[in-house]
Amino acid sequence: MKIAIVEDDINMRKSLEIAMGDYPEFKIVSFKNARDALKKIDDTFELIVTDINMPGMDGIEFIKELNGRFEVIIMTGNATLSRAIESIQLGVKDFLLKPFEVETLVKAIKRSDKVQKTVKKFELKRKTDSDGFLARSPELSKLLNITERAAKTDASILLLGESGVGKEVFAHYIHNHSPRAKKPFIAINMAAIPDNLIESELFGFEKGAFTDATEARAGQFEAANGGTIFLDEIAEMPFGVQAKLLRTIQEREIRRLGSSKSTKIDIRLISATNANLAKNITSGTFREDLYYRLNTIPLQIPPLRERKEEILGIADVILLQNCQRYGFETKTFSEQARKQMLSYTWPGNIRELISVVERAVILSEGDEITPEALFLESRGLKEEKSIASMERELIAEVLEDRDGKLDDAAKMLGMTQSALKKKIETYNL
Repeated sequence: MKIAIVEDDINMRKSLEIAMGDYPEFKIVSFKNARDALKKIDDTFELIVTDINMPGMDGIEFIKELNGRFEVIIMTGNATLSRAIESIQLGVKDFLLKPFEVETLVKAIKRSDKVQKTVKKFELKRKTDSDGFLARSPELSKLLNITERAAKTDASILLLGESGVGKEVFAHYIHNHSPRAKKPFIAINMAAIPDNLIESELFGFEKGAFTDATEARAGQFEAANGGTIFLDEIAEMPFGVQAKLLRTIQEREIRRLGSSKSTKIDIRLISATNANLAKNITSGTFREDLYYRLNTIPLQIPPLRERKEEILGIADVILLQNCQRYGFETKTFSEQARKQMLSYTWPGNIRELISVVERAVILSEGDEITPEALFLESRGLKEEKSIASMERELIAEVLEDRDGKLDDAAKMLGMTQSALKKKIETYNL
């Protein structure tokens, strides 16, 4: 932190320079008068410490010239009530009476908003750098204890939970706490790959295996060899490909499309879904034998509404990240905004929280985010309709707009045809 000290008394100025040398976190630049300081002080400075009684230009005039661009601490040996009031009206943060111990000045500096924001950034960064989790509730801590034990093995893990609870974060956590941590981690979203490309994407293909196969290519299982492969939205995997995945898990080998030769692989498999696989098994869209292979260790991730202790911690981290991303001064949530976030049910879980905070950072004016910038009240009214009923209405509208053409409707909805067919069956459309 770069701090300017403006003091006309040479003995006082040099004493402060020497004493502040014991605090390397503060870079001190001293000036003998206010006019010299005005010529040299730029945006690299974060705090000004100035005497009031100085020849030429006194401290009050100097502060007026700074025009609110910096936080200011005043020091004086001749304080008057009128001077103190005037300095407070100009936004001065602290008023120190000479003589004072250097520790008194250091405490005043550490009370400044700039330092507090820097400390907060450091604490939030330290909190998230270790494992990727933005905050922890007792429920999450218990789950992570189980996860860490499971991570040390090669057992297949099935992550269960609502959309947006952070299943991929958990998958990364498992990989990073496993003996495979230095090997590849590859994540694949089954719902994002067209049905006719899933097999070649996962297992690769040989040259000439199909019309566009002009050269051989390894699949994602080969790319993840030695490490971890994460199959998200596993319920969306086409039934025909499920049999090949089952064989891969059992035999620990893959066979590229167009090849008669099998290749041994060494991978850790993690899968995830927000679907009820038991129902899918009953309806005949998911293989029971594959389910038992994937479900060696099931981990149910609780929704955000059941982890209320995490909401504000996560929101603070997202807030800081987006302020840095968009080049804003660090903002804070008002007390009313914090209360509103705690009372909201977050149907979209952490994914929704990320979206709400990012928008609030962009749209809010000033350095405080109010409830109005969160728009949670209007979102709450929409919750009177269930997420499922809104999804049903949307799919019905798109199908009608596209005259029932599944390929067109699936593209417009951003899902595969197989996923759309399952939705149509689920909602009896």
